[in-house]
Amino acid sequence: MVSRMTSGPGTIVWIDQHEARIFDVAEGAFDETKVRASGRHVHRHPKGGTAEHNHPDDAQHFFHDVAAALEGATQILVVGPSTAKLHFLRFLHQHAAKLEAKVVGIETVDHPTDGQLVAHGKRHFGVPDPRV
Repeated sequence: MVSRMTSGPGTIVWIDQHEARIFDVAEGAFDETKVRASGRHVHRHPKGGTAEHNHPDDAQHFFHDVAAALEGATQILVVGPSTAKLHFLRFLHQHAAKLEAKVVGIETVDHPTDGQLVAHGKRHFGVPDPRV
């Protein structure tokens, strides 16, 4: 589990099934935290050809760790390339309603660099970028 203090006006979270990259954005700076999904490789024999091969609790543990890393955030923008962001929001709705209330947006974003994520977060939260 990762914990951190937030000080900026907003936090942007890029999430997929494997990791979450969390950036607190503030004028002239940012703070980064990474949370990785369980590294265990468990071979399973699910019924059907498209069933998930992970243990059902793996995503819950991962989302719990991401939520814990977001404690202290004031505004949260959730972005990501696929359905993990929606599953994370569902987790927040069921298990962390106070944190869910701080989510101000959700967007589909492919695989940006850290710099692109920070710039997007700054634009979203109205943080001046001295490079512009």
